Amino acid sequence: MLNNIIKFSLRNKYFILLSSLLLVVFGVRTATRMDVDVFPDLTAPTVVVMTDAHGMASEEVERLVTFPIETAVNGATDVRRVRSSSSQGFSFVWVEFDWGTDIFKARQIVSEKLITVSTQMPIGVGQPILAPQSSVMGEIFFIGIQADSTRMMDLRTIAEWNVKPLLLATGGVSQVTIIGGDYKEYQVLANPGLLNFYQVSLAELADVCKGISQNATGGPLRQFGNEYVVRGIGRTSDIDELGNSYVKSVNGKPVKVRDVAEVRIGSAVKMGYASENGQPAVIISVSKQPNTNTLDVTRRIEANLATLQQTLPPDVRLDTKIFRQADFISTSVSNVQDALIEGSLFVIVVLFLFLGSFRTTVISLLAIPLSLLGAVLVLKLLGLNINTMSLGGMAIAIGSLVDDAIIDVENVYKRLRQNRQKPVGERESSFTVVFEASKEIRASILNATLIIIVAFIPLFFLSGMEGRMLRPLGIAFIVSLFVSLVVAMTLTPLLSKLLLTDEKYLARNEQEKWLVRKLAHFYSQSLVWALHHKRLILYSTLALFVAALIALSTLGRSFLPEFNEGALTLSVITKPGTSLEESNRLGNWVEMELLQIPEITSTARRTGRGELDEHSQTTNSAEIDVNFVLKDRSDEALVADVRKRIATIPGVAATIGQPLGHRIDHMLSGTRANIAIKLFGSDLNRMFSIGNQIKSSIVDIPGLVDVNVEQQVEIPQVQIRANRNMLALYGITMQQFNDFIDIAFGGEKLADIYEGQQSFDLILKLNSDYTHSVDGIKSALMDTHDGKKVPLGQVAEVVSVSGPSSVSRENVQRKIVVSANVAGRDLRGVVKDIQNNVANSVTLPEGYRVEYGGQFESEAKASQTLMLASVMALLIIFLLLFQEFKNFKLAGIILLNLPLALIGGVFAIFFTSGIMSIPAIIGFITLFGIATRNGILLISHYLHLQKKGAATEEMIVNGSTDRLNPILMTALTAALALIPLAMRGNLAGNEIQSPMAKVILGGLLTSTMLNIYIVPIVYGILIKRGLLKNDNNQDNE
Repeated sequence: MLNNIIKFSLRNKYFILLSSLLLVVFGVRTATRMDVDVFPDLTAPTVVVMTDAHGMASEEVERLVTFPIETAVNGATDVRRVRSSSSQGFSFVWVEFDWGTDIFKARQIVSEKLITVSTQMPIGVGQPILAPQSSVMGEIFFIGIQADSTRMMDLRTIAEWNVKPLLLATGGVSQVTIIGGDYKEYQVLANPGLLNFYQVSLAELADVCKGISQNATGGPLRQFGNEYVVRGIGRTSDIDELGNSYVKSVNGKPVKVRDVAEVRIGSAVKMGYASENGQPAVIISVSKQPNTNTLDVTRRIEANLATLQQTLPPDVRLDTKIFRQADFISTSVSNVQDALIEGSLFVIVVLFLFLGSFRTTVISLLAIPLSLLGAVLVLKLLGLNINTMSLGGMAIAIGSLVDDAIIDVENVYKRLRQNRQKPVGERESSFTVVFEASKEIRASILNATLIIIVAFIPLFFLSGMEGRMLRPLGIAFIVSLFVSLVVAMTLTPLLSKLLLTDEKYLARNEQEKWLVRKLAHFYSQSLVWALHHKRLILYSTLALFVAALIALSTLGRSFLPEFNEGALTLSVITKPGTSLEESNRLGNWVEMELLQIPEITSTARRTGRGELDEHSQTTNSAEIDVNFVLKDRSDEALVADVRKRIATIPGVAATIGQPLGHRIDHMLSGTRANIAIKLFGSDLNRMFSIGNQIKSSIVDIPGLVDVNVEQQVEIPQVQIRANRNMLALYGITMQQFNDFIDIAFGGEKLADIYEGQQSFDLILKLNSDYTHSVDGIKSALMDTHDGKKVPLGQVAEVVSVSGPSSVSRENVQRKIVVSANVAGRDLRGVVKDIQNNVANSVTLPEGYRVEYGGQFESEAKASQTLMLASVMALLIIFLLLFQEFKNFKLAGIILLNLPLALIGGVFAIFFTSGIMSIPAIIGFITLFGIATRNGILLISHYLHLQKKGAATEEMIVNGSTDRLNPILMTALTAALALIPLAMRGNLAGNEIQSPMAKVILGGLLTSTMLNIYIVPIVYGILIKRGLLKNDNNQDNE
């Protein structure tokens, strides 16, 4: 069948050329229109349930809101883990599903479970709602709004009513969160003294406020042949008008709202502050939907904002440069594209040096664009996008893509020159020569390519995030390699026949090129020497292999290399119970310290939280996004400087990560750090003290930084404890008591006030004399059953106590997390040290247990999967070799390349990073596939010569010298094409491909240099000892 394909290609040149042209046209068109992102979509199927508990204390939220929701969703289909956080006034429950679950099915399951829970929610608590579906790549864009003279309240209103609707109307945006500025509201601040004087109860005032600004409809009126709509107009946003609203009549005189309360426009209770470069600002974060093109969404948002800017007051500035994920994507993708292009240039240089002919170089090189464009079309068909992983797969394959074409062209070229040297009468037609030459090597290239593809299969066994991340790399590699095989069997023979059979051309290139002649001469001499010094070569190779195994055992272990995003994300926390204003002051101090570092160009800080927002911080924590441009220092030195400066600020603890990196950590372990030590138990105070014991036992471990204990400690509370006897005396029910507390101090939203299209809340509460101090609370006047008033202090006890700041849970158990990052050391080594230290120095009470989570879990699982799958792949490779040669010993000789390749791969890692990560393991798997190709080329040629009846040593020397050219060319193109990726691992986008490139580069160099001596030596030994038969020798005898 393969022979027929080659024959068909040689006979149907227009069909093959047109097909190639169509592939180029469609490939280019598809490539220019495909989505571009930094990584494949890594979002774990997670549904977030958010509930507004209207100012309820943390333990109440946990008991009454979080627990029922958790219990309902816990047994749902495909649920992997349920995490929750209960803080003052808010409940968040993260329901994580198994990888591969359809997210819309997951949302449907959670929605159905919530129907039963909604009826159990306490009165006054909002309905549980599902957060919009966002990608883990999360917030793709930040907008900072600042002004010179416009007030912060007006800026916030612009953000709410001008910017937010515009952003949500942009396709691909899933969520817009605003933090900072003053949230505008209409306030009715009641004065208990005046309420008492005018004999108005708080309940009566609340009833009036509910209908204070409403319109009424009166149906149609038909008169004079017209139809009129009758409307009652009572809606207003005028403060004076609202103040004139009637409450009741006392002694025949009307009492208005303004008589008993102050009506004003004010700012709502602040939940969060935002600042940019240390100056107050409003910060808007934009999250994208899964499977949308970040670059495209960013472009559309910026175009919309540019239009909006013209309609805003002149002093208002919209800054879109705080954080743009699009910048990281563009940089990463262009870095990988550069590596692709530079790799191709290395390939061109190698081909030209060896082939010495422009035509042969062009024929071989055509395999690259055709294979890459073929891969792009398949990625599109599979619904994948262009990202650093799929481009990385192509960049790693780039050298291997020309290999099949090189082997074919080199053989055809050689046979054509040999044919020309025959007498004219004995020459064969160019068709026959090209066909026979292609047929001679087609089995070798088919099997070699199949083996490389099989070697890549283990990658598809990876599950979870690493599987999602690395699968597109495997698909791009395998598909481009398969297309290159098809090209080598169709287009390459055809172009060889069209371009290389010209008499004048062959006359000019009768002799081999100078470099090839010199190499062949030197190699044949050294091979004869090696065949006479077999033991020296074999033992020294064995010694190298043992040294490589020893080096391998000393390598550190890690999951993925650190990304280089050109930005930092700092999580800064102060002591729980710290006021928002104090947290803001400390956050500002941190910003000022950071801005003194020369490399840092800008900072954006969010302290506290926006409204209902799943990324929300508590009032004692802040998230600071830092942009920097490296000058004279390395990344590590800059981060060390940041840590040193923050350490000088009293009362703050910081975790330093990167925008994408810390989100991936958060998705894996629920903590924004590399390692999460989770302590499960029941008593929060006891858990906190055990957490601190764990911290002190591990804090001195080398390479461990940012060690923090989750601050789930008690914070101050003011409790108003009802005295039921006194309440009964004054005729006040518990319901009336709770309603009074809710309205008087919590502030109850009673109406919406409209200004044109914009609506604002109308809030009723007591004025600040009664809400800003404990004494004020005690003296607040409460309504009794007979219309009189009684101070709250007489019917209730007002005490200052403490209660938990927030309660975190996982799988319906309370937990506290000790989090840490790793710097300058491998992850697995650090985790082992932590586990030993905790086991030796921390004694856990009954009912308490420790779990470890984070990247190392994924690394251990992925390594195990890869090892099992690799053993399977090796068996399949062995069977493929046996299938070709029908001899176990020959298949074994070819597999000798694997230890030879291991030597270079291990030393490449040992002398560079010293850390074995998942990409490096995949590099070894790929390397084993590529390395077998050289052995196949040698052995198949020996067998070819054996059939012609050559003596053993002559056959080995001539056969090896004959195949030296294609072996060196394929190895050098595959290896040198990886130099740009291997050398520039510190650039954004290259971080994951770089360890793979280093392993393949090192391994190919050693396997090629040793293979061209070891395989001939071992082959010779086996024939000499009669373990392999040289049939022709026996026949000749």
